Amino acid sequence: MAIGLSTYAFFWRISDRAEKPLTLAQQLEQTRELGADVFQICDHAPVERLSTVELRELRSVARDLGVTLELGTRGVRPEHLKRYLDLAEALDVTLVRSMLYSATDRPTLAEAAEWLRETVPGYAERGVTLALETYEQVASADLVDVVEAVGSDHLGICLDPANCVANLEHPRQVVETTARHVANLHVKDFDFARQAGWVGFTLSGCRLGEGRLDYGAMIERVKPAEKNINQIVEHWLPLQDDFETTCRLEDEWTRHSVEFLRSNS
Repeated sequence: MAIGLSTYAFFWRISDRAEKPLTLAQQLEQTRELGADVFQICDHAPVERLSTVELRELRSVARDLGVTLELGTRGVRPEHLKRYLDLAEALDVTLVRSMLYSATDRPTLAEAAEWLRETVPGYAERGVTLALETYEQVASADLVDVVEAVGSDHLGICLDPANCVANLEHPRQVVETTARHVANLHVKDFDFARQAGWVGFTLSGCRLGEGRLDYGAMIERVKPAEKNINQIVEHWLPLQDDFETTCRLEDEWTRHSVEFLRSNS
């Protein structure tokens, strides 16, 4: 098991709001500086446009820093997953996270299983695991059904119980439903707050350990240390009153999360 950072831990600092968005190499350097061992390039489209030379350079930076790379994308259409398998090979990646739906595809569960049966054997041949994330658009039990229908040791689940609250799934139930198939963990905390005037609630992120995520129960059930499952830090950090404050808080949350995981894993 290793502690890692996602590009989602740098969400604001790599956004187009930043005067000088952090590069992937800079994010890798900060990952190493904080003592994390994994960097997951997740839902970061620019990585798909890197040339062979640029991919080689990124892989070299990661190797020199002693940081393991992971990849993340969306969708399970075979041609797209095969593209990410090629990227995984170029970057020495052994885990790719995806979601059943993309911006353009919403396959039925049967279609998703059929596409994955076509694709996952190629992942297995190259020693890469594909992990499908829990999130609000697909019930956790349905996601498990798809994984079990394919029946491969190289297809698992990326567990993020925070995502499923929006589908009225209780985080503990999501953990229980998926635990036996978890191959990757996204760790972010969340909480509810009253909106102005007490009309409704807002669900948003908070510092790890201060919200509704029962981290201890999740770890006890999933046992990432025993199963060599990496824990990847993400955030749902709302935009603050000014961008500088947002970036400063994002950095503080990230540093806190790494220390929290070290102390509680």
